[in-house]
Amino acid sequence: MAEPDPNLTTATLLVTGGRPDRTPGAPVSPPLELSSTYVADGPVGYARNGNPTWTAFEDTLGSLEDGRALAFASGMGAIAACLSLVPHAGVVVAPHHAYNGTGGLLAALERQGRLSVRRVDISDTDEVLAALPGAAMLWAESPTNPMLEIADLPTLFERARSHSVFSVCDNTFATPLRQRPLDLGADVVVHSATKYLSGHSDLLLGATVTRDDAAHEQLHEHRTLGGAIPGPMETWLALRGMRTLHLRLERACDNASELAKRLGKHPAVTRLRYPGAGAVIGIEVAGGQAAAERVEQRVSVWTPATSLGGVESLLERRRRHPLEPTTVPVELIRLSVGVEDIEDLWRDLDQALR
Repeated sequence: MAEPDPNLTTATLLVTGGRPDRTPGAPVSPPLELSSTYVADGPVGYARNGNPTWTAFEDTLGSLEDGRALAFASGMGAIAACLSLVPHAGVVVAPHHAYNGTGGLLAALERQGRLSVRRVDISDTDEVLAALPGAAMLWAESPTNPMLEIADLPTLFERARSHSVFSVCDNTFATPLRQRPLDLGADVVVHSATKYLSGHSDLLLGATVTRDDAAHEQLHEHRTLGGAIPGPMETWLALRGMRTLHLRLERACDNASELAKRLGKHPAVTRLRYPGAGAVIGIEVAGGQAAAERVEQRVSVWTPATSLGGVESLLERRRRHPLEPTTVPVELIRLSVGVEDIEDLWRDLDQALR
């Protein structure tokens, strides 16, 4: 497999990464390898330890984040692997608002006595810094899910390092095209590759990226022994989806920016949550929970569904999920803006809001 050129832009790396060597007659795209068993004494002994299709995906994502990537069966598999790095009874500093799967797993591990959690407002830098002494891990999201709060990541990671606190950043919302947490000082980046990286709402996949060899080996061991390995088909589809990430994200972000301008003036919207970039918007609607549920029922171009990052536009009242924090307003709707025509998206959303 060809080595990525570090001088290439991310758009070019997305298209060229993970390709086979250019020998005469070689395929342009990496083949999908479906085998659980390999002939002895080769580079791979058994498919739980490795697969060439994983390698192509990992090389491409690693080049985007400038680190070493590992693919997992799901975003939760990658999150669980990262939390396995916390020593027994260690303290994790984590946001009040984050992906609810992360929050649910932290709560479960805390009930089991495996670790303890100091919850903070990740956008309040002083509050986070005050919580770091004595902690084992800082878990960061920026923007947060679903409140879209923004953290001062360079300051947080620098202070975490000074306290010997291991830092993890969920970069699912921003993607490597908008933010590279390893460059900002994080120790590990985690992705739900189900979302923007693959981009078509047709697979489950997760990933970690790190520059620290010891952390990489620990994560690899967790994946191998814990069995949180991805399917080759899902990994191959994710790599294929990544080829167009820059195009999809550009269109979705342009759509979201225009929608945010219009929603900020809409009489049915009492609060707009939009960090100024990205393709996810939060709106709080007049009329409370019932009004938010009516919006979900009345759209036809938008799809009322969970998840985000696909080519299609989705919306969802987040407090419908039991694990969502009670500090998330009951009338908050998260919009994952897709790549459809902006006027079609607006007409559909506007009539539902009205």
